[in-house]
Amino acid sequence: MNNFAYAKIDGFPLDLFNFDLTAPQPTLDADLLKQLSFIPGLKEILMLRQVHALEHATVWMLSESKSTHPSAFISNNVQIDNKLLGGLSTEQGFYLYGEVNISDLRRAATLALHRLINGEWHLAIHPRCGTNASVAMLLTAGFAVGMHILLPLGIIEQLVGLGLAATTAAELAPDVGALAQRYITTAIPFNLKIENITRTTDVWGKEAYFVKVCWQEEEEE
Repeated sequence: MNNFAYAKIDGFPLDLFNFDLTAPQPTLDADLLKQLSFIPGLKEILMLRQVHALEHATVWMLSESKSTHPSAFISNNVQIDNKLLGGLSTEQGFYLYGEVNISDLRRAATLALHRLINGEWHLAIHPRCGTNASVAMLLTAGFAVGMHILLPLGIIEQLVGLGLAATTAAELAPDVGALAQRYITTAIPFNLKIENITRTTDVWGKEAYFVKVCWQEEEEE
């Protein structure tokens, strides 16, 4: 699946995901934390965004390892998605759901971190992320309200408007959701270090692996 969207400006194609107004900066989150340390919960928010990216990339790595191809990440960024895997991020690490060998998970998480901080930023985005579902609901609600205001109040007109709103939201949600992931809900984990991986249960009692991370100011030599 190609997660990249394209538009045109003055006849030239623009890759929305490769056209960065501000490329990820390795020291950005650490600098923010130093300057705005008085803000309660800031470190937890910054860590959660970085953990979220690491979770997505780890799922991609595990999907790649289960692929029939030696490498599922080919030059055009088509990625193989193992839909049996899922994750849940917290500010301390992330839960990984699915049948996975812990050794494979350890290798996948380590490789994911390495590839993310070395420029493969697209791995931070995943089409099954909850961000996409949230964006879809917001778009649907927004378009539905807009149609309700703009169209006559007849039942037929309102039903047609609701259908148009839902269809338009469904078309836009994947790309808008990916942009929301890239710029809002994830961040490249320049400040994360993997501490350990354990078999555990989440807060709902569901079995999972937990990839625990810690914050580090700069990459260790």
